[in-house]
Amino acid sequence: MSAFRAALRISRRDALRFKGRTALIMVMIGLPVLVITAVLTGAATTSITSRDKLDATLGAADARIVTSPFRTPVEQRADGEITNRRESQRPEQPWTPAEIGTLLQGRLLRYQASIVHVRLADGYNRVDVFEADLRDPLTRGMRRLVEGRFAAAPGEVAVSPALIDSGVRIGDTIKTWRPDRTVRVVGVAEHPNRPGLRELLALPEGLLPHQNDGNDSGWLIDTAAPVQWPDAQRLNKVGLAVKSRVMIERSDTDSSGPRDLHGLVELGVAVVLVVTETVLLAGPAFAVGLRRRRRELAVIAAQGGSGRHLKTIVLADGLVLGGAAALLGAALGIGAGLVGEWFAARWLDWTHGPADVPWAPVLGVAALGVVSALTAAIVPAIQASRQSPVHVLAGRAAVDTPGRAGRPVLGAVLVLLGLAATGFALHRGTLSVALASTLVVFGLVALMPWLVQATGRLAGRLPLPLRLSVRDASRHRVRTASATAAVMAATMGAVTLGIALNSDYVDQEARRNSIVPADTMTVRAWKVDDQGWARVRALLQQKLPGVSLVNGLDVKDAQGEPLGLNVVWPKDCGIRCDPGVGSVEVADEEVLAFLQKRRDPQAAAALAAGKAVAFSPGAVRDGMITIQVEDWDNKPVTTLRVPAVTAAPAEAGQAGVLIPPSVPAQAGLKVLQRTFYATHTDVDDLRLTTEIKVLVGEQAYAFVERGNAESRFVTLLILLAAALVLVLGGTFAATGLAAADMRQDLDTLSAVGGTARVRRLVVAAQAAYISGLGVLVGLVAGTVSGMALTWPLTRRDYGTTELFDPGATTIAVPWLFLAGVVVGLPLLATLTAGLFTRTRLVLARRVA
Repeated sequence: MSAFRAALRISRRDALRFKGRTALIMVMIGLPVLVITAVLTGAATTSITSRDKLDATLGAADARIVTSPFRTPVEQRADGEITNRRESQRPEQPWTPAEIGTLLQGRLLRYQASIVHVRLADGYNRVDVFEADLRDPLTRGMRRLVEGRFAAAPGEVAVSPALIDSGVRIGDTIKTWRPDRTVRVVGVAEHPNRPGLRELLALPEGLLPHQNDGNDSGWLIDTAAPVQWPDAQRLNKVGLAVKSRVMIERSDTDSSGPRDLHGLVELGVAVVLVVTETVLLAGPAFAVGLRRRRRELAVIAAQGGSGRHLKTIVLADGLVLGGAAALLGAALGIGAGLVGEWFAARWLDWTHGPADVPWAPVLGVAALGVVSALTAAIVPAIQASRQSPVHVLAGRAAVDTPGRAGRPVLGAVLVLLGLAATGFALHRGTLSVALASTLVVFGLVALMPWLVQATGRLAGRLPLPLRLSVRDASRHRVRTASATAAVMAATMGAVTLGIALNSDYVDQEARRNSIVPADTMTVRAWKVDDQGWARVRALLQQKLPGVSLVNGLDVKDAQGEPLGLNVVWPKDCGIRCDPGVGSVEVADEEVLAFLQKRRDPQAAAALAAGKAVAFSPGAVRDGMITIQVEDWDNKPVTTLRVPAVTAAPAEAGQAGVLIPPSVPAQAGLKVLQRTFYATHTDVDDLRLTTEIKVLVGEQAYAFVERGNAESRFVTLLILLAAALVLVLGGTFAATGLAAADMRQDLDTLSAVGGTARVRRLVVAAQAAYISGLGVLVGLVAGTVSGMALTWPLTRRDYGTTELFDPGATTIAVPWLFLAGVVVGLPLLATLTAGLFTRTRLVLARRVA
C-alpha cells in the first residue's frame, strides 16, 4: 500500500511538472465525459414528469376537472390523461358548476385554453391562450408574474416573455384572429415549465368564447379532502376526467433510461466505441509521458524498483489524470447541461423543469473516464516494466519489441468474422450492422501494428523526409499504431454514417412523390373571386418582394365550385401507382417549364396538342390516361380519357400528371388562375397561410415543398467536424511524441547541413503517414459498413430473407464529403504539423 501511495505522489508531481502533457491527456479523457454528462443533465432537466408540472397544471388547487363535449364514460390514467373515450352522436349541453358540485364538493374556478392567431410586427403567429383568474389564490404557481399585473377585465391580457421578445409591450393593443378581438396588454407572466412559450393570459371568456369542444376546459377545485381514485372513477362514468394532486404524486415514476434489450445493447455499443476511441487517443499521450520519464523510471529500477513497481507508477498516471479529468469533466458537464438547457428552454421553447442531475448515469460516465485512462496506460505500463535500465541510462533510443506472431492472425480473424456478420446483419436492422462493424473495428485495431510494420518496409523507396518519418514510425509502432487506429476508427465512423445517411436522404427524396420539385412554394385559394385572387397576389408581392410568381390553373364547375382531379391508376402499374402518389395539375407551357426546371420541346408540343404529360409512367396505358373529376365532397363528377406522353421531371421525387387547359374546357368545366408557384423556401408557410386566410377565407393555403438538401449538408458537416477533431487529435498526439523521440535525429540532420525546411518536412511527413494510413484503412472499412447500413435504412422489399439476396437498396456515396475526409483531413494535419514544428536547433552537451 505504501508503494501505491508513493506511485500516486510521483504521478501527481509529474502531472504538475509537465502541464502541457497533463492538459492534453485530461482534455482527451475529460471532453467525452463533459459532453455526455451535459447531454444527460440537459435531457433530465428537459424531461419533466407530471409531478414537475403540478404547479403549472393545478396551482394551489387539489384537482383539475377536465370537461368534454360528450357525457359518455371515459377512461383515464392516474395522471389524468384520457386513454379511451366513447363519443356520442352530437355534443351535449355544457356542464354547470352546480352539476359539478353534486359530483365533487369544493370551491370551483373556471379555466379554459386554446390557440389563436395574433397579429405581430412580422405577421400573424399562432399563440397559446390560457384563461383563468390568475389573481385568485387557487392559481398560485400556475404563472409567475414578471411585470405589470394579471388581467382583471374582459379585453385585458398578460403576455409571456416570448411575446415581449417579439415586440409586444405593456399598454399595447394587439389583434387576434379566430376569434376576432382586440385586447390590451397589462402584464408579463411566465410559464414555469415553458419559459419560451408564446402565450396570452386572460380571464375566462375574456378572449375566447365558452368552450365545450374537448380542447382543454374545466375547473380547478379546492376540496376538503384529497381527490382519490374512486372519486376519479365516479367522474369518469359521467364523461369527466380529473387530474388529482394526490394521485399524480403517488403514481409518478422515473421513466428515464433504456427499458428493453435493444436499448441496452445500443447503449453498450456506444459505451464500448467511446471508451475505445478515448483509449486510442490517450494512449500516445501516456506514451509521451513514458518517453519523458524513461530516465526517472530507469533510476528507480537501478535502485531496486521491480517491473511491478514501474508498472504501478505508470498506471497511477492513468488513475490520477483520469480521475481528475473525469471529475472536472463531470462538474463542467453538469454546469454546461444546466446552462444549455436554460437557454434552449428560453429561446427554443423546450420544456423546462427543476435542475435534475441523473447522478447514477453521471457517476457511471465518470467511472468510464477513469477506466479509459487506466486502459490507455496499460500498454505504456507494460513497456515501462520491460525497459532496460542499462540502455536507458546509456542514452540509447527506445525501440518497440517485435509484436506477437498471433496478433495479426487475431486481427484478421476478427475482421473476417465482422464481414461475415455484416452480411448476415443486412436482414436484421441497423443495430445488427453496428455490432458487426464493431468486430471489424477491433480487428483492424489488432491488425494496425502489423500494418505499420508492413508499410514501414516501403520506406527505402521514399524521399529522405518521408523515409526518416516512416522508419521512425515503424520502429515505434506501438505508439504509431495507437494513433493510427484512433484515426482509423474516427474515419470509419464518419464514412459509415456519411454513406448511410446520405443514401437515406437520397432515398427519402426519391420517395417524396410530389408533382413540384423541392424548394417550391405553392399558394392556392379555391373559393375566391377575381378580386380576392388579386388581393392574394398583392399580399405575395408585398411579403415576397422580387420573387417571380408562376400562374397555375385550377378547375371549377359551372357554378364556380372547385373540383379535384385524380388519376385512375391501372391495377398492374406497380409500386409507385397509388392514388396518393403525385397529383393532377392543369398546366400550360409556363407551368410545365417551371416544374421541369428546363424547356422540353417535346413535352411542350404534346401539351399544346391537347395531350397529358405524365411524370409517372405507370399511369399511362396504351397511350391514354384516365382522370376522374370529383367535387368538394369527393363525389365523382365525370371521367376524362386523355391521350398522354411521358416526360422526365426535374427530380426523381416528382410524380403526377399535367393536363392542358383544353381538356377540362372541352368537358364543360371552367379553368381559372387560382394557384401560384414560386422557387422560394425562405418563408414561414404556416404564417403565410394564416395571412392569406385572414384575407380571403378558410379555403386557401401556402405550402413549401422542402427537400432535405440543407439538412443533409448540415449532417455531413457535423460528421466532418467530428472526424476533424478526432483525426487531428490522434495525429498531433503521435506527431508530438515522434518529434520528441526524433529530436536527436533532427539535430544530427541539422548538424550535417539539413535546413529548417527539411526538419519541417520530416515532422509533416510523420503526420501525413499517421493520418494517411489511418484514413485509408478507415475509408475501406467505412465504405463496406456504410453500404451495408443502407439496406436496413432504405430497403423496400422487407419480405426478402435469403442470405445472398438482401433486396434492393439505395446507395448514394457523398463523394465531396469523402474527399474532405480522405484528402482534406490528412492534408490539414500535415500542413498544421509542418507549420508549427520547432525548427531551431537545440544544442546539447555531450555526456562522456
